[in-house]
Amino acid sequence: MSDTYDHTTAGRRYRKYYALVHEDLSAIYSRDIHKWLLLAPLIGVVTGILITGVVLVILHFLWAHLLSFYYAHHLLIVPLTTLGFLLTGLIMQFLTPDPNQHSTEEIIASYHEHKGDIDFRPFWFKLLAAATTVGFGGSAALEGPSIYGGGAVGSWLWGRVRGFKLTEADRRVMLISGAAAGMAAVFRAPLTGLIFALEMPYHEDLAHEALLPSLIASVVSYATLVALLGSKPLFGFIGARRFSERDLLWSALLGVVCGLAAMVFATTFRRFRRFAINLAVPHTMKMVAGGIATGLCGLIFVTFYPGLSLMPLGPNYEAVKDILVQPHPTHTLLVFGILKAAATLFTLGLGGVSAMFVPLLLMGGTIGKIFGQSVVHVSGVDLYAAVGMASFIAAAYKTPLAAVIFAAETTGGLLFLIPTLIGSAVAYAVSGEASVSAEQRLHEVVKLSGPTGIKAHQIMQTQIVGVQAEATVRDFFNNVANRNHHLVYPVMKSEEPVGLLSLWEISQVPADRWEQTRVEEVARKEIIRIGGDTDLDEVVRLLTRAQRDRLLVVVSPTGTPVGIITVSDVLQALGPRNTPR
Repeated sequence: MSDTYDHTTAGRRYRKYYALVHEDLSAIYSRDIHKWLLLAPLIGVVTGILITGVVLVILHFLWAHLLSFYYAHHLLIVPLTTLGFLLTGLIMQFLTPDPNQHSTEEIIASYHEHKGDIDFRPFWFKLLAAATTVGFGGSAALEGPSIYGGGAVGSWLWGRVRGFKLTEADRRVMLISGAAAGMAAVFRAPLTGLIFALEMPYHEDLAHEALLPSLIASVVSYATLVALLGSKPLFGFIGARRFSERDLLWSALLGVVCGLAAMVFATTFRRFRRFAINLAVPHTMKMVAGGIATGLCGLIFVTFYPGLSLMPLGPNYEAVKDILVQPHPTHTLLVFGILKAAATLFTLGLGGVSAMFVPLLLMGGTIGKIFGQSVVHVSGVDLYAAVGMASFIAAAYKTPLAAVIFAAETTGGLLFLIPTLIGSAVAYAVSGEASVSAEQRLHEVVKLSGPTGIKAHQIMQTQIVGVQAEATVRDFFNNVANRNHHLVYPVMKSEEPVGLLSLWEISQVPADRWEQTRVEEVARKEIIRIGGDTDLDEVVRLLTRAQRDRLLVVVSPTGTPVGIITVSDVLQALGPRNTPR
């Protein structure tokens, strides 16, 4: 009787405590985050192996051999750089669907506009194009193919793994996690990879939902690469002296200088890039012109400054430590910084495949070193070089935290953490909204807590009021604007939307030119197309992107426009059901 009682009592207590533990664990894992303990390491391992290959091919094979060859044979710099760019142009023009879509910008655009979906078919061709761009001397670095490669791996794995009940929101998370893993591996800086990937999509926000998987994927990817190539810091630099209160004030002033310089460069780059995209010339010819101009930047520098280990071409990892450690006259640094900016503009502005994290680092480093030598007049200017590097990246890429962490992780200069933080914060504020990225958004939109399951085709306007591209501005006012009082109109060529026209664009045309100016000449070419089954959440997110014109074009599966959506349509959908449309 006693044994039976003891067993019964123990059973009841077991069931009671088991229920409590189960309740606690259910609350702890209510967001189903434990799946990332398996998926994030998988993303990290695959990305780490992939980026190891990218580093070996571009940095240790192509560029390592060509750099020494360029120093020995100056006159071959321009022909070989042009050859690499020609190969890039041919690959992107004939082997990819859109030669202007690649690298970091493609990942950001996919995150915002395609729910994290990456077309994997041209994947290897784009990595090859990155190798021919950077490996032959393009002024870019390896984070472009690394972020793209990792992001594409995450997006690809989303469609391959089974049993995790993954949603479309999870694909965006896996995209960012892969991008973080790529950045962490290529720069041997897991914290930088994490922070940069979370900051990358927005100016003033973070991709919060990707924090845990990005953290895990970054660490695993970093561990995978260092297991194969070693754990030595990328630039291996240690700060030579401690900072003082006076240095903090100078760092803030340097942040102002870098912020203004980054604002000018970012604005110039964005305008030049837009001009190159709209230029009615085959992409391959643009790249040939870019190769010639980029090669000339390198040739000019080595001709006037022979015997230096500096060259404004290629991934330039060797130049970062040189800027930080070696003494150089101010005029040498000034010329190097200007030619580096020009080479970056010609490389990436004309369509080169990669990104500009390290070029921005070097531009800021030269500004910082010049500032330390010519303004502060101190012997140990490595502090100001590091502050300049972080500040320029923070201002131009709009990633202040990643800039500070990157300077600390890759140089080993933890001593400079506070000065770089001050300089970066000031530079970020001074530079305003200027950014080298055309795809970044201002911030994430608030998730809708109201109606769910609403699709674009349910709220769109089916009567499209637009203007033909061939019409003059005068025709637009007489026949369209006077009869329909909208803020923005789609511009149509036959039945295909080719741009957007608002009163702002019209205001840029002098009144005496209205008779001669066609609508398509002043319309904005950026136009967002969505399918009829797009969720309302996605519609709201696209409408609130940092653009002047709030209009989406809804297209059928064949690409034919079937309706438009504006902010007022969304407000109607969110309002009372009996509100008339």
